[in-house]
Amino acid sequence: MKALLCKAYGPLDRLAVEELPPPKPGPRQVRIDVKAAALNFPDALMVQGLYQVKPPLPFTPGFEFSGLVSALGSEVKNFKLGDRVIGFGLGGFAEEAVADAGRVMPLPDGMDFETGAALVLTYCTSLHGLKDCGRLQPGETLLVLGAAGGVGVAAIEIGRALGARVIAAASSADKLALCRRLGAEETINYAAENLRQRVDRLTDGRGVDVVYDPVGGPYTEQALRSLAWRGRLLVIGFAAGEIPKIPLNLALLKERSIVGVYWGDSVKHDPQAHLRNVRQLLEWFAAGRIKPYISERVSLAGAPAAMAKIASRRVLGKLVVLPEA
Repeated sequence: MKALLCKAYGPLDRLAVEELPPPKPGPRQVRIDVKAAALNFPDALMVQGLYQVKPPLPFTPGFEFSGLVSALGSEVKNFKLGDRVIGFGLGGFAEEAVADAGRVMPLPDGMDFETGAALVLTYCTSLHGLKDCGRLQPGETLLVLGAAGGVGVAAIEIGRALGARVIAAASSADKLALCRRLGAEETINYAAENLRQRVDRLTDGRGVDVVYDPVGGPYTEQALRSLAWRGRLLVIGFAAGEIPKIPLNLALLKERSIVGVYWGDSVKHDPQAHLRNVRQLLEWFAAGRIKPYISERVSLAGAPAAMAKIASRRVLGKLVVLPEA
C-alpha cells in the first residue's frame, strides 16, 4: 500500500510517499481501507516534532479518516468487513490504516466519506470546548478567533446551534465572507482593526461571554480584555506560533475564567460525555445545522504542500487527503 511516511522530525518537505505492507490490526483494532482523511493543524506540528505528542519514528500522520472495514482484530465483534466507518487515531494518510475499535464509528447514512473524515476532530473539539468547558448558554455572545479555520468553522456552526450570537474574527476579507455564510452575525478583521475596540462597539461596551481561541499570540490578551463579567476564555491552541503570557490580574477583574480545552484527553477521562457529544453532532448534521466546509482535496503526494499551507494559516475550513487519487 502507499503511505505518507515521516522518518525524522523536521521540515515538511522531508515527507515522502512510500510503499509499505498493509498494517495488521491488533486484537481490539479495525483496519480501514481509507477513502478520505482530513488534514488538521496538529498533523503539521507533529511531523515537525512540535506537537505535545511525539510518535515513535517512522510513522504515518493523519488523525481522522473514513473508509471501509478491510480486516478485524480477533476480539472485535461490533463491525464486519465492508462496513462504512469513521476512524480516529494515527496513520490516516495511507491507503490502509488501523484504529482501536473504540475509536471507530459507523459512517451515518447520507454522509459521504469526505464529510465523515472531516467531522471528528474539529467538531468534537469545538462542541466539547463550547458546551463542556465553556458552558455556552442560549442568548450569550461568542467570539471565535481564527474563525475561518477548521475548528473555527466548527465553532461558528456549533455556537449557532447552541443558541449563541456569534462574532467571527479572522485576518482577511475572504475568510470573513466565509464566516458570514456559515452564520456569524458580526465579523472582525483583526489584521486591520483593533479587536478589543471592535468588540466594545459590537456589544455596547458589555463584552462577550465566551472566547474560543485556537490562535494565541497577540490576540489572546485583547480577547481576554474583551470578556464580560464572568466571561470564559477557551484555550484551544496556538496557531499563531506564540504561547501568550497573560497578566493574571485580567482574570481577577470581572471574575473571568481561562479554561484549557484538550478534547483528546477528555475522551479518555469521560468517554460517555464524548459519545453524547457525537450523538448530538450527528443529530445536527442530519438536521442540516452543521456540515464541514471542505475547501480543497489533495492526493497523498500533495499532502506535504497542504500541510505547509495549513501551517501558514492559508486554509479556509478543511483540507482532505484522498489516498486513491
